[in-house]
Amino acid sequence: MSGGYDRDFLRARLELPSPSATTILLDYTHFSVRFRVARKLAAIVGVNISGRELSPLAREGTWHFDSRIPKEQQAGPDVYKNNAFDRGHLVRRLDPVWGDPATAKTANQETFVFTNAAPQVDDFNQGKELWVGLEDHVLGHADAYDAKLSVFTGPVLLDDDLPYRGVQVPRKFWKIAVWTNDAKLGAAGFVLDQSPLLGKVELKKAIDQRLLEGEPPPLGPYRTFQVPIAQIADLTGLSLSRLANVDRLVKGQRELGKEPKAIKLESAEQIRL
Repeated sequence: MSGGYDRDFLRARLELPSPSATTILLDYTHFSVRFRVARKLAAIVGVNISGRELSPLAREGTWHFDSRIPKEQQAGPDVYKNNAFDRGHLVRRLDPVWGDPATAKTANQETFVFTNAAPQVDDFNQGKELWVGLEDHVLGHADAYDAKLSVFTGPVLLDDDLPYRGVQVPRKFWKIAVWTNDAKLGAAGFVLDQSPLLGKVELKKAIDQRLLEGEPPPLGPYRTFQVPIAQIADLTGLSLSRLANVDRLVKGQRELGKEPKAIKLESAEQIRL
């Protein structure tokens, strides 16, 4: 395990955001995890993607604990046994798989660490929704010379997330893609909601009760929304002001005289870059 997220990967320095809650920084090949022990899950992961060097390695990896953290402090295999939960990669498996063959192979295997996983309902994790290809789509708009992205991803960790087998299950996930054009940063933020699918793991009754008590309804099962990055900051407690200032969705809406708001994506062509 070496290298980790590189703040100087793009042509404008970009630090890995840090949450206000206590986390442990774990570096892997081309990506890093800020791990929140109190939740047994990552608070945020950051990965550097070199589009011109990506290696299409097969899905070969074995899920494993990170030896730097006690096993009981990680959401391990017991969370995922005999239910509808998948081990959902936070850093997408192929994103850090670039460089020379040995480095790419190492990165591929390191994405299968439990600190890079979160419980995601199988319909959500295996679906063909836009979430799967966001990085690919944004890479096409990145600087033509660099073809590079830095991507931050994480679960929305709320105090009232429902408990399941010793882990509070996140209802929403977020992603921010960042790139440079002419050495200037651009960014786009996205949110998915798996709340409507949690009935597959016997959590539906609790969710229905919360809706009766006035909690806002979910965004929609495994649908992708592009959202103002400032909203992600509000959801997560992360300091994202620099990225919010270069948010392409907000810039485009304000140029049209509109208030910034989330948009539901039905196709990649709707993404505001």
